[in-house]
Amino acid sequence: MERLHNDTSLSEVHESIDTTKPRKGIRRFLPYLGPAYLVSVGYMDPGNWATDLQGGAKFGYQLIWVLVMSNLMALLLQSLSARLGIVRRRDLAQANREEYPRIINFCLYALAELAIAACDLAEVLGMAIGIHLLTGLPMLAGVCITVLDTFLLLVLQKYGMRKMEAFIVALVAVIGISFLIELIFARPHLGEVVKGFVPSYLTGDALYIAVGIIGATVMPHNLYLHSALVQTRKIKPDDSSIKRALRFNLFDTTIALNAAFFVNAAILILAASVFYTSGNTEVAKIEDAHALLQPMLGTTLAPILFAVALIAAGQSSTVTGTLAGQIVMEGYLHLRINPWIRRLLTRLIAIIPAVLVIVIYGDEELDALLVLSQVILSLQLGFAIIPLIHFVSDKSKMGSFAIKTPVKILSWMVAFILVFLNVKLVAEGSWEIFNGEGAVITKILIGIGWILFTWLFVAMTLLPFIKKHRQKQNQYAAIDIHGQERMLHIADIQEPGKIAVALDFSSNDEKLIANAVAQQKKNAVYILLHIVETASAKYAGESSDDYETRKDMERLKQYAAELKDLGYKTEIYLGYNNRVQEIVRIVQEAKADMLVMGAHKHSGLKDILYGETVDHVRHKISIPVLIIS
Repeated sequence: MERLHNDTSLSEVHESIDTTKPRKGIRRFLPYLGPAYLVSVGYMDPGNWATDLQGGAKFGYQLIWVLVMSNLMALLLQSLSARLGIVRRRDLAQANREEYPRIINFCLYALAELAIAACDLAEVLGMAIGIHLLTGLPMLAGVCITVLDTFLLLVLQKYGMRKMEAFIVALVAVIGISFLIELIFARPHLGEVVKGFVPSYLTGDALYIAVGIIGATVMPHNLYLHSALVQTRKIKPDDSSIKRALRFNLFDTTIALNAAFFVNAAILILAASVFYTSGNTEVAKIEDAHALLQPMLGTTLAPILFAVALIAAGQSSTVTGTLAGQIVMEGYLHLRINPWIRRLLTRLIAIIPAVLVIVIYGDEELDALLVLSQVILSLQLGFAIIPLIHFVSDKSKMGSFAIKTPVKILSWMVAFILVFLNVKLVAEGSWEIFNGEGAVITKILIGIGWILFTWLFVAMTLLPFIKKHRQKQNQYAAIDIHGQERMLHIADIQEPGKIAVALDFSSNDEKLIANAVAQQKKNAVYILLHIVETASAKYAGESSDDYETRKDMERLKQYAAELKDLGYKTEIYLGYNNRVQEIVRIVQEAKADMLVMGAHKHSGLKDILYGETVDHVRHKISIPVLIIS
């Protein structure tokens, strides 16, 4: 495990694919092709199969238009996620960390990790069911076998991002081809299929399943994932290059999500043409659908293709789930652990409940566990969508690439629909528990959970609006009508003899030191300081001697040596645990005449916002503070 000292997303593959080389024709588009396919597998993972099967078996082709609407919503939100990564070069986790206070970020991080674990649970169950259907192995054995795919990511990462994307595209192709052959066997009535694209009024069970289809469409971890994957492409920072990247990524997203739509529609159409038309309207389980395909279609190939597609769906989601977990941990905590360890931990968290359910209740309850994983994902969805819309609407950070008013209105409408539908599903489930005969402690915990979720949702949604309002008020307050003109009387200011520089060991350090040196050239003493914020530093203070403390001291000595070679005089200081207090202490003890700090690009979970740190420090010292953004 290590703490990151840079702010690049997926740093090992960041900008590893160069799009700046001159190309002509379709070759200009090819370097951008790939990220959306890794995202698209989340829209065809095993968690989506149950609602598609149930919708087709129970209502025929009637709900195809719901899939179309869901796909359009997903296309909008994924394009916003890609926009954030391309324009700001930040993934959603990094943007959240820079925007929200510590407590909200901690909650968002916990929910994101929970969503990834829930998604992984769906993948474990889907692959286990697929292995069981294909080979006849017991479910418990299938669940345990899924541990082995932990090492798949290790192999793929050795070959680079393009090979990983090619692997995922190959799995998506396997799923698509499998269902294309299934549809050829099923021979659906094309006239009825076309009618399914026409919106119809839904009531009762049809409405409930439609809500389930929409609610299970957008996966929250996909929004984190897409905003990071687009940064694997190196693009020039000028407006024309950014516009081209946005345009080509929109094409990539459209193609990939339409592939996902084809898979979901194929599952629904297959269920409609095979089960609905034959009167088997109660088919809802994946195993039931597999068992009925052979007798209904008259071929042994149909159930085999179904199981193969299920395994491919679970396996492809495994890779993208690992990447999403890495993005979330690095973005929120600035921590990185070995990818295979990260994968193994996530997979074990998913396997344990699956094994317990099989051992205690048997295979029959696995579908209920699969539904639970989708409920957990539903709970997290709003906490990913709302911040994303805030970020891409912010003109101060997105500039001319902030989304326009019509897109903004549409985005908020989609967010409201998705959040409302997901909250409705969860609320109905909670109400059934409250009205049931369950334990009182369970009801109390659910009530507390709803209170905490409501608080977090309201705070997360309103805080960016409040911050913008305060900024406007500050701007208006700065406009003061002075009653009388005054002459300036500029006193002689003593040149600083000691200049302190607060370093965070990011790419911003060079800029900070350069601006500090520019104040006084070689006549001053430059005080290089850094605050260690490890758990050891929190309790041991100056006695701390952990790995990070030693590495931080080495980094300070390296900077000091480089400045000394250039003829500058330096002093170095390490502070411990509390950033604000320690910066103030060091500045005062060193008798610094000026302090140079960065406005962002900070590290350490102890910060709320680096900008707030600047304010706190500035109010505690009486020397000039130069803030470098």
